[in-house]
Amino acid sequence: MKKSFKPRHYWDACTFLALLKKEEGKFEECYRVIKAAEAGEIIILTSAITFVEVIKLEKGQPRLPKKDVEEKIRAFFKHKWIIIREADRVIGESARELIWQHNLDPKDSIHVATAINNQASVLETFDTELLKLSGTMGDPLLPIRRPDYAMQLELDIFGMT
Repeated sequence: MKKSFKPRHYWDACTFLALLKKEEGKFEECYRVIKAAEAGEIIILTSAITFVEVIKLEKGQPRLPKKDVEEKIRAFFKHKWIIIREADRVIGESARELIWQHNLDPKDSIHVATAINNQASVLETFDTELLKLSGTMGDPLLPIRRPDYAMQLELDIFGMT
């Protein structure tokens, strides 16, 4: 019997931040993906550097205070449907190459390299610079989009479940 492949949605830090901060206009998109992960329909991947990035709201903004968020962040990333990947030598060298080829920000290059090296189905982000690079990196080419998961409609009214 062939083992089925669950889609792997790679999330960068801004995606987790939108969810954790319940950002208007972004939270709903993230929530649908999270519900699919909780239901075992997909896997969410991220790099260990996300642990560091999520305490900073936005460039130029103060860090989230430890006493307010440390336990929330720690508990959230322990969910079994979130897989954390280390930034090892292979990721680092791939990330460096992505910086040279696509002029990526160093942290973004680590996210993209981690997604590519872990065979992510898609990289989900709100980062407009990354969104512009959809389908330009990886083999196969990595789609980059905002978080998205189309919930399957229940068709009980037609007896078609």
